[in-house]
Amino acid sequence: MALHERELSLSFVTDEEIKGLNTQYRGVEAPTNVLSFAMDEGETQFVSPLLGDVIISCDTAAREALDRGVSLSQRYSQLLVHGILHLAGYDHERGDDDEAIMIEKSRGLLGLIEPGADLDYF
Repeated sequence: MALHERELSLSFVTDEEIKGLNTQYRGVEAPTNVLSFAMDEGETQFVSPLLGDVIISCDTAAREALDRGVSLSQRYSQLLVHGILHLAGYDHERGDDDEAIMIEKSRGLLGLIEPGADLDYF
């Protein structure tokens, strides 16, 4: 099943809510800006029509938008693209080469949905 045939769940939560999820699933007791949970992880032959979940902290996104001098809409777009790329298997935390690939993919996607937006979001 191709990515364009898949669905995702998008949730906007508070810092308190995302901190709880970050603690539970990543062992990090702090809020974060975005979390992604893929439906198809590990060794499985089942391919769900649901790609996964993207969860964005509204509180953190608002702070980051202000700090970076971008609109909140642009920051939400940046975080959504970031989360979707994680669901598609990209991971900037695997090393410099993977990070460069993810940045390139992110810029391409952001250019489609937020023309003229600040594309440097890491």
